[in-house]
Amino acid sequence: MAPRLEIAYCIRCRWLLRAAWLAQELLTMFEKKLGEVALVPGTNGIFEVRLEGEMLFSRRQHGRFPESKEVKQLLRDRIA
Repeated sequence: MAPRLEIAYCIRCRWLLRAAWLAQELLTMFEKKLGEVALVPGTNGIFEVRLEGEMLFSRRQHGRFPESKEVKQLLRDRIA
């Protein structure tokens, strides 16, 4: 079964469009490798990317948003 990717984003910060854009980028590149990309609404400034529960990127830890190319590389390292 193909893995599930989650992008958690802050609804109060209005980061849905950023999360949706990243989801589109990842689905385009990994359309046959990913089973699902879920957008998970949250609060408190969250923006996290998780693969099967494993944290790939956290805005809070890194102090910035992820670049799409670095998330693609992190994903490629784990599923390709």
